[in-house]
Amino acid sequence: MGSFRSKFIGDRSFYKAVLAIAVPVVIQNSVTSSVNLLDNIMVGQLGTAQMSGVAIANQLSFIFYLCVFGGLAGPGIFSAQFYGAKDMNGLRDCFRIKVWLSIILSALGAMVLLLWQEPVVRLFLQGEGDPAQAREILGHARNYMTLMLPGFLPFALSMSYATTLRETGETMLPMKAGIVAVLSNLAGNWLLIFGNLGFPALGVRGAAVATVFSRLVELGILLYAVARAERLAFMKGVWRTLRVPRALLARVAAKGSPLLINEAMWSLGITTVNQIYSVRALLVLSALSISSTVGNLINVFFLSIGNAVAVMVGHSLGAGNMEKAREDMRRLIFLAFSVCLAVGLAVAALSPLFPRLYNIGDDARALAARFILISSLMMPVFAIQHCCYFVLRSGGSTIVTFLYDSAFTWVILIPVTYALAHFTAVPIVALFALSQATNLLKAASGLLLVRTGIWQRNLTARADKALLQAQG
Repeated sequence: MGSFRSKFIGDRSFYKAVLAIAVPVVIQNSVTSSVNLLDNIMVGQLGTAQMSGVAIANQLSFIFYLCVFGGLAGPGIFSAQFYGAKDMNGLRDCFRIKVWLSIILSALGAMVLLLWQEPVVRLFLQGEGDPAQAREILGHARNYMTLMLPGFLPFALSMSYATTLRETGETMLPMKAGIVAVLSNLAGNWLLIFGNLGFPALGVRGAAVATVFSRLVELGILLYAVARAERLAFMKGVWRTLRVPRALLARVAAKGSPLLINEAMWSLGITTVNQIYSVRALLVLSALSISSTVGNLINVFFLSIGNAVAVMVGHSLGAGNMEKAREDMRRLIFLAFSVCLAVGLAVAALSPLFPRLYNIGDDARALAARFILISSLMMPVFAIQHCCYFVLRSGGSTIVTFLYDSAFTWVILIPVTYALAHFTAVPIVALFALSQATNLLKAASGLLLVRTGIWQRNLTARADKALLQAQG
């Protein structure tokens, strides 16, 4: 028992450090997910077609958001370790790389979704249902998506700031900016979806406009606060130039490219899986939208601990303290599993209640409840694989991270789901359960990978050496 406790249970200082990182992220993500739930409910009051259209548009935007997340992750690995090594020039250069990535990815994302909008949306409209309803869903998806595109760049720049601040252990400011932004989104939805207080009733278009406005609010708060806060002096002068040392850029590109490709491939894979589910019936789209929104609400727990993994393990690696990095890794994974087991069981018991908040048909409600039940029971498994992902990423094991995440999705998850959907008569609920159960294999392989120690690398020492050689 003593050996188990020493390996998996931390002391007071450990949990204090975890809470300092995780609690603000939990609060921010909880508020965000709660408002997204209310946003989803508001759109759901308009009808099934409107809700399905927005769900498809959000699936496609999800690919862009994850590409941004993956693109920023590469310089983020170095940011956390530069901060642990007290190298603020390196930290600022990593932020500048994030800015360039934000501009490039936003332009590419907007171009792709403008040029291939309709054929991509139609992929989700192949299930059984009324053709007239399918055309209506297509119209709502296109209206929502087109108006969402101007929000891509503000979102990416906000993420550049928020991730850099979190990598230094500063979690309160991103939390506050995120809370104000989501409350702005909620207020905008109430005004513009239904036309309250004399505003025009724009329906799904109003939801898109409110979302873009909230992105601008969040970015404005971060720009203002970072410029004025003395404790964030390491960000002073970051906009004086956007030039980046070539040696650092090459190292970030080498480590970060697999992460960007991974997130693009993974998000595209998850969207593909949802498209496969949708071939069974049009009502599956509404059920998946409800299930994923509730899932986002409860996933904040393992997402916040994932942030703690990235920061705490990254700082220890940057400082060259490999033993502490291993201790923190074990304890954080066990903490994530324990918390998510309790939360998952609680949500499973409440799964029939959430769909009752929506103005949709009884069949879609029943299907959504079953999806929520399955997802909540899988939550401890998701927690393990999420933490393993961040452990591997923290030491720059980006190729292994790619194989662990995207290769698994495309080699196992998608073929299994496709085979079940197209070559069997398995009901959609059983299909969903069997598809999600493949994550058991992923979690087990993640634990085996982190035990090998391949992630235990100090990247800042190598970066400093490369920069000195370049300057010499």
